[in-house]
Amino acid sequence: MSPAPSRQWSLAARPQGEPARTDVRLDEVQVPDPGPGEVRVRNTWLSVDPYMRGRMDDRPSYVPPFAIGEPMTGGAVGVVELVGDGVEGVSEGDVVLHDRGWRERAVLPAGAVRVVDADLAPAQAYLGVLGTTGLTAYVGVLDVAQMREGDVVLVSGAAGAVGSVAGQVARLKGAGAVVGTAGGEEKVRWLLAEAGFTDAADHRSAGAGELLGRLLPEGADVYFDNVGGPMLEAALPRMRDHGRVALCGAISGYNATSAPAGPRTLGVAIGKRLRLEGFIVTDHLERTEEFTREMAGWLARGELVHRETVTDGVESAFEAFLGVLSGANTGKMLVRLAPDA
Repeated sequence: MSPAPSRQWSLAARPQGEPARTDVRLDEVQVPDPGPGEVRVRNTWLSVDPYMRGRMDDRPSYVPPFAIGEPMTGGAVGVVELVGDGVEGVSEGDVVLHDRGWRERAVLPAGAVRVVDADLAPAQAYLGVLGTTGLTAYVGVLDVAQMREGDVVLVSGAAGAVGSVAGQVARLKGAGAVVGTAGGEEKVRWLLAEAGFTDAADHRSAGAGELLGRLLPEGADVYFDNVGGPMLEAALPRMRDHGRVALCGAISGYNATSAPAGPRTLGVAIGKRLRLEGFIVTDHLERTEEFTREMAGWLARGELVHRETVTDGVESAFEAFLGVLSGANTGKMLVRLAPDA
């Protein structure tokens, strides 16, 4: 064989506020044959996720920042094109999950890919509902928030990739009510008509305090927070005594150029004896097998639905990423690559 062409995104500059096209670069490269213990993968689907915005900044975090001038990384699924000497457990033609996204082809150690069952679900589902996105929702509701039967559950960013699954996990596990906030009436309609939420509202239709007052007249036991900011500030007074808040994301402040003010209502957590806990899905990977089995069952029986927002071509990845940050997606945002890329 010989090197194969690929296009890949690199970080060109640290963004100031919202990322700009000048902060990234799309390069054309030649990807070599795999060496011993390596495989070469032709990517078919790429994931773009809100956490990637933090990796564009050079600051301490739970995941290292992208390096200037080097290819960016992220979740991807693809087909193994070539297998190097000494590789076991991975064969040409296998569909694999890995972290060398933002590009069309990648060479990586065989131990860094996971073969997935494309007969169980479409390959891209392993970047969403059957991947770390779904696992984040699952452990956030059940392990971090410790939801109990009969609990009233509030989810912000409820039509997003994680939020839409979190609300449905809560419903399937016996929540008394599942309430969501989302950006736009179309998303609200989907939550009510298809995702099985008890109630939902457009977060742009009223101030956060007024909105939650209408949605939660008797308060909530669990808050699954994807947005932070004013919604978190408004949610704390709506929590019932001994409520639990799972802090999954704070997308409302990801493009901020200065540190946001802390929730002015944080003091109510003392009298209400609230528990607020941030979490990272990689701390819960031991739950993957159980999660996959249960999630696959829900999907097969039509008890849980999921949506995908798809753009085409590696060249669309940056715009898709900006769309995630602005809430343009319903469900998981994905980039589909041409089969002959």
